[in-house]
Amino acid sequence: MATARTVGMKDVAREAGVSVGTVSNVLNRPDIVSPDRRERVEAVITQLGYVRNDAARQLKLGRSSTVGAIVLDSANPFYAQLVGGIEAAAEDSQLMVIAGSTGNRERRERLYLSLFEEQRVRGILLASTGGSAEVVAAIRGRGTPVVLLEGEPDSAGSSVSVDDIAGGEIAVQHLAGMGRRRIGVVAARQDLRQVADRLRGARRAAAAAGIEIEVLEAEDLTVLAGRTVGEEVVARSAAERPDAMFCVNDLLAVGVLQAFAFRHQVAVPEEIALVGYDDIAFARSTVVPLTSVAQPADLMGRTALALLEEEIADGDSDPRHVSFTPMLVERESTVGQP
Repeated sequence: MATARTVGMKDVAREAGVSVGTVSNVLNRPDIVSPDRRERVEAVITQLGYVRNDAARQLKLGRSSTVGAIVLDSANPFYAQLVGGIEAAAEDSQLMVIAGSTGNRERRERLYLSLFEEQRVRGILLASTGGSAEVVAAIRGRGTPVVLLEGEPDSAGSSVSVDDIAGGEIAVQHLAGMGRRRIGVVAARQDLRQVADRLRGARRAAAAAGIEIEVLEAEDLTVLAGRTVGEEVVARSAAERPDAMFCVNDLLAVGVLQAFAFRHQVAVPEEIALVGYDDIAFARSTVVPLTSVAQPADLMGRTALALLEEEIADGDSDPRHVSFTPMLVERESTVGQP
C-alpha cells in the first residue's frame, strides 16, 4: 500500500508560482506580502493540505513554543487541577503544554526530564519525587529553565509550593479542638517531601495538644490503599479504634470513607471524624462530604507558568519562590449535619 507523500513548502511554491521565501513570508510575516500573492499562496496551501513543520521551524529559530509539565500522579485530581491552571495560563501566552506523570517514580521522572530537554521545550515545570536534583541542575546549566512545583526552594531556580507543615498542623488542630484524643494519621510514601511535611505538622499539633498520633501506613496514596486501611480500622474493637483520622491526601480519605460506609459499620463523624488533604472537587460529593485541607491547585499552576516566563524573558533574574498557605474547608465528615 502506497504511503501519501508529505506536502512541503517547495510544493506550495511551485504550485503557486512563487519562491519558497514568499511561502515562508506568508506563513511567518504575511504583512510584507502583497494581498494578491498572499491570497494565491493561501489558496494553494488549502488545496494541497500543507501543514508546516513547526518543530523544525522552532529548532531553526532556537526557541520553542512548548513547555513541559511533570507531575507525580495524573490519577490524582489535584494534579489534574494543577495542570489545568498551567494550561489556562499557557493559552493566554500562546504556549503549548506537554504533560507527563511519573507515577511517583524517580526513574520515570528522569526520563521525562531527558525527553523534554531533547525536544527543546522552552521550559519545564516539575513536581519532583525529590531524587533528580542533579539532573535538574544540569538541565538548568544547559540553558533550559526549570520551575519546581511543590518543591523546596533553591537558589538556582524559581518554585511554587504550599506550606504542608502548616497544612498537617491545621488538620490535627481541628480534630483536637473537637475533643478527639485518639487521632490516626493515614500516610504512604513518606519519602515524598509533601507527605513527610504533612506528617511533621500533624505531630507538631498533637504535641501542642498533649496527645500522641498513631501513624497508619497505607501501601500507596490511592483510594484502594485508603480502603484497606479503613477495613483494618473497622476490624478493631470500638475501644481500639481512633476517634479521628487525618489522611495525607483526599484519595486515601475517600477510601477510608468507603470502608466505613460498607454495612454502616462506622459512623462519620460521630464515631470517627475524618479530614483529608487537597480538597479535590470530589471531596464535597462523597457519601459524607469530606473536610479537607485545601491547596489552590489552579492558582499554583498559573503562578508556576508566570515564574517560568519570567525566567525565559530574563535568564539573569533572581529566582522567585512563592509559597501558599493552605486552609481548612469544613464539611460533614467532622462537623456533622448542618
